Amino acid sequence: FIVISAFIFVVALTAPAQDIFAPMEAALKTGSAAGLSKYLNQTVDVTFDGNQSTFDRKAAESAFNDFFKKNPPSGFDIIHTGASKGGLKFAIGRYTTASMHYSVLMRIRESGNARLIHEISFVKE
Repeated sequence: FIVISAFIFVVALTAPAQDIFAPMEAALKTGSAAGLSKYLNQTVDVTFDGNQSTFDRKAAESAFNDFFKKNPPSGFDIIHTGASKGGLKFAIGRYTTASMHYSVLMRIRESGNARLIHEISFVKE
C-alpha cells in the first residue's frame, strides 16, 4: 500500500509538468517548426550542438525548419521534467533521427497566461 501511495504521489507531481510540455513534444516528434513556434517566447535562445544564438520567434521558426529538414525526426520523447527552486520549468528529452540522437533541454517561462520556451538546446549524443 505504501509503495502504491508513493507511486501515485510521484505521478501526481509529475503529470502537470508533462502536460505543459505535451504540445511541444508533439511538435518535435513530427518535426513541425510551425507547431513548435507557437510555444516560443518573443525571443528564444537556441543551441544546435554547441552553437548558441538568440532569435526572435520568426527567425527561430526558420532555424528549426532548417534543422528538421537536415535532421528529420524518427522520434522524440521527454525523459524528465522538473522545476528549478525559482519555479522555472524544464524538460529533458531525446530527439532521434535515422542516424543520430540528440539530447534536448527546454526551459519555459510564464508569459501572461502562457508558458513559453525561452531556451532550447540540441546536443548530439
